[in-house]
Amino acid sequence: MHAPIPPPAPPALIASIPRARRLLRGAACCPSVRAALSVPLLLTCAGPAGAARPHSPPLAIATADYVRVKDIADVEGIRENQLVGYGLVVGLNGTGDKLSNAVFTKESLVGMLERLGVNTRDQIATLQTKNVAAVMVTATLPAFARVGSRIDVAVSAIGDATNLSGGTLLVTPLMAADGEVYGVSQGAISTGAVSAKGAAGSVTRNVPTAGKIANGAIVEREVNFALGSRPDLFLALRNPDLTTARRIESVINAALGSGTAQATDPRSVALRLEGRDVVAALADIEDLRVQPDTPAVVIIDEASGTIVMGANVRISTVAIAQGNLTIRVSENPEVSQPAPFSKGKTTTAPRSTISVDTGSDHKLGMLTSAPTLRDLVASLNALGVGPRDLISILQAIKAAGALQADLEVR
Repeated sequence: MHAPIPPPAPPALIASIPRARRLLRGAACCPSVRAALSVPLLLTCAGPAGAARPHSPPLAIATADYVRVKDIADVEGIRENQLVGYGLVVGLNGTGDKLSNAVFTKESLVGMLERLGVNTRDQIATLQTKNVAAVMVTATLPAFARVGSRIDVAVSAIGDATNLSGGTLLVTPLMAADGEVYGVSQGAISTGAVSAKGAAGSVTRNVPTAGKIANGAIVEREVNFALGSRPDLFLALRNPDLTTARRIESVINAALGSGTAQATDPRSVALRLEGRDVVAALADIEDLRVQPDTPAVVIIDEASGTIVMGANVRISTVAIAQGNLTIRVSENPEVSQPAPFSKGKTTTAPRSTISVDTGSDHKLGMLTSAPTLRDLVASLNALGVGPRDLISILQAIKAAGALQADLEVR
């Protein structure tokens, strides 16, 4: 007996597909059509009785775990640079450095005044002011920052100044690790702190000795990096992983052609972009989506009692009995009075009550193997213990070899 021959595809459907494509291309300029095209479609065709039936089974595409390449990897060589400088803040309301204690502040003030034509070197011993503070100025120079662009700076006191609110930072050169000046900073400081003091007390909110200046520095020198002339680049993964690197390699080669990308180690993916527009190719690569792989890790912060588990954490079936030792000490002193006319003294007799709870009513519980993180969390919650006790339980499960993950205690 021969197997039945499947019926051919309906002619109406075959003929309608090219026409539908032309209609969709023509209507793509309509916003409502573009919104509709973003919804998965289910093709149907007319059956013998005219009823619509699925032409192919619907596909469920789970995109929740897929992220853009630009969110998990950086292009090697495109990075920020740290800048630092030393300067003076003036205009403080008596909250600056004491010149008798901060020698560097006094010398910096005298040197600044000399550059401005004011000679105070002969009177340096009698120079006293509380409106000046020595500060360190830090900033981050973004990649491809151009001359004339502005960046934010952070200002921090290094002397015994108590408050930088209301002060103004004077012109301060910002240098990089190579000793070259890449920016100049100046402006009014904003600390976001509140400080008040009375005769019998004081209150302070936030840190008044550190502040920021929004757009407080001007870039004076650029970091040369010719991105367009580099056909060979590397993607650096922020979380090194061989599986993620191979997935990035596969998705790039599928989009731009075989041989474009090659994973060289868990952190790096080599790109070969000869004959291409490097900037356009990198823009296309950054928008590609990939599912990153995460290791099975349990992070424990004993100081705060925080527990963080990865999606791949698994626990083998174990039996757990957990009990707390609680000791309560109650003090109820009693007063003892002497009999009348006995010439005795009133005394206090201590009375202590001590109770011990060993948790003997706690029974042995079964923690079954869970295939997903949701099931694992439900099993752990079924134990009815708090985060502090759960930390001890996880450590004991790891020691027993039933925790199939790395345990990091911080």
